[in-house]
Amino acid sequence: METNESKNIESSEKEKEELNQVEQDEKQEQEDNNQEISEEKISEENEEIVALKAQLEQKEEEISQLNTELKETNEKLLRKAAEFENLKKRTARERIQFFENAKIEALREFLPINDDLKRTLKAAEEVEVENTFLEGVKLVANKFNEVLNKYGVEAIDEVDVPFNVDFHDAMMKQKAASDDVESNMVLQVLEPGYKMNDKVIRHAKVIVSE
Repeated sequence: METNESKNIESSEKEKEELNQVEQDEKQEQEDNNQEISEEKISEENEEIVALKAQLEQKEEEISQLNTELKETNEKLLRKAAEFENLKKRTARERIQFFENAKIEALREFLPINDDLKRTLKAAEEVEVENTFLEGVKLVANKFNEVLNKYGVEAIDEVDVPFNVDFHDAMMKQKAASDDVESNMVLQVLEPGYKMNDKVIRHAKVIVSE
């Protein structure tokens, strides 16, 4: 027969086992809970990472689009700047050309007066003319020459040079006084021509050898 003491010992050990089992169950339950919490936390963090990654990709796409738009805008600005520079240069050239043409037209209007002065001086060499009058004509003729020289105007009045359509208008052809003169040589200048800075503003009217 078991004694009371033995019964008490068995009861105590059983209680300990039950207590240990409860503790183990509680510990396992806590571990399970902790694992669930950890898994939920990891899942939430993964969702946050996925969301952040999506936002990052969206931002990168927006940046790429902005860079493309910026590049296109810069190219447009460069084209506009180049067009403006070309327009400015073309306008400057046209303005210079306009003034050059206006200057040529103005000088061309005065050329017949200069021719008349030269003819008057040449005629004065063959007749008696009052010196005061002659000196006045020479003074005016000299002033005309000064103006023409100022603007780089040169006379085309050479003889015994080859006929050149860029400088001469042939009014007639005639036989040269000497057989040594070649064909198409300028024999006589009927009316002098003029050029300004290598640009002909009036062709010389000439007689050309046959």
